Amino acid sequence: MAKTSNYIPMDSPIDRMNPMVKIYAIFCLGLSALIYPGFILGYVIVALLFVAAAIAGLLKKFSKFIFMFFVPIFVMLMFIQGLYSPKNVTVLADFGFAQLGLEGTVYALKIVGTLLTFLGSFYLMSTTTYTGKLVAALTASGMNPKVGYLILASLNVVPQMQRRMSVIQEAQNARGVETKGTMMSRLKAYIPLLGPVVMSSLTDAQERGMTLETRGFGIKGVKPTTYVEVTVSASDRVCKTCLVLFFVAVLAVSILMRLHVI
Repeated sequence: MAKTSNYIPMDSPIDRMNPMVKIYAIFCLGLSALIYPGFILGYVIVALLFVAAAIAGLLKKFSKFIFMFFVPIFVMLMFIQGLYSPKNVTVLADFGFAQLGLEGTVYALKIVGTLLTFLGSFYLMSTTTYTGKLVAALTASGMNPKVGYLILASLNVVPQMQRRMSVIQEAQNARGVETKGTMMSRLKAYIPLLGPVVMSSLTDAQERGMTLETRGFGIKGVKPTTYVEVTVSASDRVCKTCLVLFFVAVLAVSILMRLHVI
């Protein structure tokens, strides 16, 4: 079956979790790392995400994803903030052409930790959640079905484009068109395809929307049914409550720390 999303079917506790709990996790964990004055909390949360990835059976893929973003972001921010931040007062190292400052380094570490928290939690959500199940959960929570379809179509655009590019590449190879080799050869083969691929993917999304409208998708006063059934278990309720309490606790501690109470 053609792959239409980033979802990787794995029968794990993370996979079976209600999608709304995972959305709560993205915002609660990401905002907690953002509002906390220090940078330690962000990296603690990232470490916990590694544990969640191991439970989901995606540790290798998750590790590759995190380090792929960590290295360039860390180097860039350390160069900008660590060496040239106007907040720098305490000098950690003198390289002659610039000085590494403590304040800029701490700020760079905080930004990196916050970004990795958001990216890591979103990656786990997207790879452990079937797109149809996500939209069904959003609709069940009160979201307009039209908005749910818009989210579904947006999430499926890129995988559909990748699938079309793969099919066209195979067709070109069968006809003897060179799609490998030097960079110029690849550009000559791929650039003419970008326009038709993008337009055809958007046209498909529009046609599906028109098909839904002809079947009464937009009729007011009628609640549409869903093919995918989403349930909320007791463990889902516990996880959601714990995430909200964790965010509230971090918010309270952050306020007290900024007021120099603790």
